[in-house]
Amino acid sequence: MAGFEEGYKFFTENASAYTGAMLSDDYIAAVNEEIEKLLKDLNSLEGFKTASKVLKGDAAEFWHTGTFNIDAALKDSQHRASVDRSHDFASTDITTNFGDRYGLKYYSDAQASAKAQSVSIFQRYKDYQGRGGTDSLEKYLIDRGYSEADTILSDPIYAGQIRIIPRDQLEDAVAWLERMIKTEAARRPEQIHRYEETLALLSDRLKDNNGVESIPLSREEAEQLASLAKRGGITADELGLTTENLMKYEYVLQQAFKAGLTAATITLVLKVAPEVYKAISYLIENGEIDKEQFKRIGFAAVTGSVEGFVRGSVSAALTTCCKAGLMGEFLRFVDPTIIGTVTVLTMNVMKNAGEVALGRKTRSELTGELVKDMYISACSLIVGGIGQALIEVPIVGYMLGSFLGSLIGTFTYNVGYKTALSFCVDSGFTMFGSVEQDYKLPKELLKEIGIDVFDYETFEFDTFEPDTFMADSFDFDSFVPNTLGITFLRRGVIGVNKVGYMPS
Repeated sequence: MAGFEEGYKFFTENASAYTGAMLSDDYIAAVNEEIEKLLKDLNSLEGFKTASKVLKGDAAEFWHTGTFNIDAALKDSQHRASVDRSHDFASTDITTNFGDRYGLKYYSDAQASAKAQSVSIFQRYKDYQGRGGTDSLEKYLIDRGYSEADTILSDPIYAGQIRIIPRDQLEDAVAWLERMIKTEAARRPEQIHRYEETLALLSDRLKDNNGVESIPLSREEAEQLASLAKRGGITADELGLTTENLMKYEYVLQQAFKAGLTAATITLVLKVAPEVYKAISYLIENGEIDKEQFKRIGFAAVTGSVEGFVRGSVSAALTTCCKAGLMGEFLRFVDPTIIGTVTVLTMNVMKNAGEVALGRKTRSELTGELVKDMYISACSLIVGGIGQALIEVPIVGYMLGSFLGSLIGTFTYNVGYKTALSFCVDSGFTMFGSVEQDYKLPKELLKEIGIDVFDYETFEFDTFEPDTFMADSFDFDSFVPNTLGITFLRRGVIGVNKVGYMPS
């Protein structure tokens, strides 16, 4: 039972670090997944014979959608955008899961782009006739879902869509739309609405209300991107879309804080659950509530959540930096559970080192606990990996395996520790300095054989005893024969990782 409690305690203290590491690993994986999606979409244009100045619109659609989704993943947002690839009348180019719709026009200059974004329904009908269309206006509108022709002919066909144009054309496009509003106000007031709406919804990027946005693209950059896409084989390095370039320490801290809160919650539950069980058991057995037990529950909740947050956030921050490549290419491929384990061991050593400095522990105890933590952590890692392979639920499979590994590690370590100490007692082996062999005789034995012993640096006050009067008494003489006293000594464990002489 003691081994189970010890293993459970180890697991509860270290589950937070594993949780933080794995949450950050999933975070970086989500960012990399969005980067790969963008590269796949752009490379799907490989081999196209279309001129780059025509294909640039398709490339821009993929770029804005992809970079928006990458930014959303970086900021841990659930908002996502997708390219519709529809060529229907007034169709949306990009839709989102939060309601916004976008239409892109990457034309040769600002006026052409703004004009295309503000085209009216009647203008589009005239274009249809210019290309040889024969339907009447009424049929043309009905086929496209319109009614009441007299009231909607001047409306923009992209009504409600956010209009995206090249970054380098935005300022001139705004000036042209403002000029058209003033011009049409004097001659055709019914046309003002389509220009005003276009102006209000004009932008050079996708964005939501939470700070997530795409990377703006100029017309020339869009053409270059189309040329790269036609060539194929675009890499993240070519586009500058690697986690090393995109990851900011602001995102690292945000992810660490979020992972720390989750880890603190898990640790809180694991710490409090046994104490709650004890309180309920006491209530059932005795018919009353133990106030001290509730104090222990509160103390476990506070200490558990604080320690869980610290371990989880530190582990999460380290994992994010490693997996994002901020700490070198080699550490990008390190397993997150290794980072969690290293975090656990390091923080335990720091905690124990502080107690050594305060005189609460010895160096030998610190070394012993480090060896023990390393062994149990190794068991937890191995069995946790097996658990994740058998139970393919993120985090859950590893945590269950890690818990079982902690129990196995604790039991086997205790058995091995006792065996190793027995060997050290019999052989005098120091186990590479981790076991202290003490050959001094015990104080009790030294006193018994008549050797004076004293303690260094002790101070005793003089005492005053008044004179007393003792009445005469008669005592019988007693006779004690001389005997030979023999005390047998043996080697045994006299402290933590310490072997010395003790009476048989």
